[in-house]
Amino acid sequence: MRYSEEELRKKLQLYFVMGSNNCLKDPEIVLQEAIEGGITFFQFREKGTHAKKGSEKIKLAKKLQAICKQNGIPFIVNDDLELALEIDADGIHIGQEDEDPLKVRKMIGDKLLGISVHNLNEANQALAQGANYLGVGPMYETTTKKDIREVKGPEVIVELRENNLTVPIVGIGGIQKGLIKSVIEAGADGVAVISAISNSENPREAVKDLLEEMK
Repeated sequence: MRYSEEELRKKLQLYFVMGSNNCLKDPEIVLQEAIEGGITFFQFREKGTHAKKGSEKIKLAKKLQAICKQNGIPFIVNDDLELALEIDADGIHIGQEDEDPLKVRKMIGDKLLGISVHNLNEANQALAQGANYLGVGPMYETTTKKDIREVKGPEVIVELRENNLTVPIVGIGGIQKGLIKSVIEAGADGVAVISAISNSENPREAVKDLLEEMK
C-alpha cells in the first residue's frame, strides 16, 4: 500500500466523488475548484444516465487524473478495473454488487482498494478481502444513486467502531452541508460527497463550508 493507515485517514477527510453527469459545469473546472477549496481525495465515478463511455470516458479520466496528480490528490476509479489499470490510477473503489474483491486485489497489487459496506458483516468480509478503507452508508437519503440500500445513518459506523474495527472509514450517501458532524462523531475519518460539491455554483466555497463543519 502506498499510504500508511494514518496517512490514509488524513487523506480521506473530504472525499469528492464525481463524474461528468454530476456536474453543472465542465468537470475539469469543478475538480480544480474543489481542490482549491481543500478536498483531500478524489474518486472518478462515471456512471448512470448520460455518463461517458469508451474512449470518451478514458479521455476524461486521464484529464481529471492529471489535475489530481499536479495537486497531490489520490485518484481512485469507481468500479472499472480495466480503466484503473490502464491509466495506473492510485486505486479502485467497488460496491457489494461490483467486481470480486479478491480478483481486484490480486490485479491491482498494492494500490488502494475501497469497498462500500452497509453493515458489520460486510465490513468484516471486506477487510478479509483486502480493503484498505471502507465507504459506509448510506448515511442519508440520496438522489445520486438509484440502487440505494436502506438508510441506517451514522449508527452503522458506531457499531463498526464498537466492534473494534480500526480501519479507515468514510461515511457516504446523501451527505450535505449541516450533516457532517454526526458522521464524524460516529467514528468516521471523513465523508464522501458528490452533489454537495458538484452541484454547487461555487465548488471552491462549497468545499470550504464542508471542511468548516469538521472543525
